[in-house]
Amino acid sequence: MRVILTILVFLFGLFDLFMGLNFLFNPQGTAPGFGLAATGAQGLSTLRADFAAFFGVIAISMMIGAWRRNADLLLVPAALMGTAVAVRAISLAVDGTYPGWPVPMVVELAHVVLLIAAWKLLPHHRIEELTS
Repeated sequence: MRVILTILVFLFGLFDLFMGLNFLFNPQGTAPGFGLAATGAQGLSTLRADFAAFFGVIAISMMIGAWRRNADLLLVPAALMGTAVAVRAISLAVDGTYPGWPVPMVVELAHVVLLIAAWKLLPHHRIEELTS
């Protein structure tokens, strides 16, 4: 089971890495799929920086955590994706639905479930062990 979770975490991380790289190198083509549009250089810069950072940190944390079998690194992407799905739920209550609204929530929730399951089953590394 640990091997399967490790592989899944790494594959989900690759998915997120590609999402981040898409925003970095092709924000104008990627943004509309998220209901976004850049208005000028500032908008492009924001799309590149914020979305590449969000997906990039998630991806790197997941992939390094899976590769090193370090479950503690999985808490970062779990927190980010958990926050995203919680805020989407709030937005549904406040703003209502839109076409395709379940898809991002399912993806984010799948991340959270996978990451918490992997965190429970994979080894943890104490901070003292990492610094010595």
